[in-house]
Amino acid sequence: MSLRIVKPGLLTSLQDRGRYGYQHLGVSPGGAVDERAHRLAHLLAGNIPNTDLASLEITASGPTLVFEAPCVFALAGADLGAALDKRPIAPQRPVLARTGQTLTLKSAHPGQGARAYLAVYGGFAVPSALGSQSTHMRVGLGGLDGRALRKNDLLTLATSLPLDAQALDELQEQLDQARIYLPSALALPVRERIRVVLDEQAGLFTKESLTLFQTQSYRISPASERMGYRLEGQPLQRNTQQELLSGPTCFGTIQVPNDGQPIVLMADRQTTGGYPRIAQVASVDLALLAQRLPGQTLGFEVITLEQAQALSIRQEQAFQRLHDSLEPMRLALGRLRI
Repeated sequence: MSLRIVKPGLLTSLQDRGRYGYQHLGVSPGGAVDERAHRLAHLLAGNIPNTDLASLEITASGPTLVFEAPCVFALAGADLGAALDKRPIAPQRPVLARTGQTLTLKSAHPGQGARAYLAVYGGFAVPSALGSQSTHMRVGLGGLDGRALRKNDLLTLATSLPLDAQALDELQEQLDQARIYLPSALALPVRERIRVVLDEQAGLFTKESLTLFQTQSYRISPASERMGYRLEGQPLQRNTQQELLSGPTCFGTIQVPNDGQPIVLMADRQTTGGYPRIAQVASVDLALLAQRLPGQTLGFEVITLEQAQALSIRQEQAFQRLHDSLEPMRLALGRLRI
């Protein structure tokens, strides 16, 4: 009753929505970098949102997996050309895998996303560490021994489906006939500029630099990963070189160190930072960041806090509509649970 890892891909790890409540102890929340895709995959796999289960976060190059038991799964995020027993499968759909079938994912294409998420019905039987199944690889916490997946790893499925062929055939028919409408608010928009809200410390920068921040295009440095994206562009200048006391940071906080090159803090960020904060990425656009790879470019567009909150509310309402529309599928799966 497990998934066997034949090839791990470039970087595949277990991630849920993060480890919250321990930042005062210096423990970073971590979690899925593209939380939108992570949540979407779980809903489409038949899971409910109030049980925050881990999915597989697949970065840039996909793994090869063998199902050692029947399993319903769904993929969301970047389209990595997934195929089940060499037959292409559509992303953002529930898929039934039978015992012995092999799932393969290819590499990301430039400009078409960087991370895919694979969720299975019922989740994986992985112990929680500090209330989360997320893997924090820098400190070796959570997930599977606190590390990325390796060849021959086994991931136990937390929920069993029957082995009876007729029952699985009936489930397959129901999944094939399911009409799934994805609200537009859950789609990944095509935007060159990431929407941000200026930080209260933005006034530490010169007017020219604030304009430059909003007009130039930055290149994502190769020295970028789950902790932070380093950006390369014309340096920003401060009004003063006065040192600051360290303050709290969030996923999407944009700091500017002394070299004037911004750093966007990502899921595995530190909990505090002493560099001046120029802006905060709107939560609805964090997925856009997560789907970009080093070498790609991006820019920033300033919006108000009220606009950022309205976008976030719209997205949450879309998640609720999708959740409600999938109730028949969840009932069908629930009747099959062993």
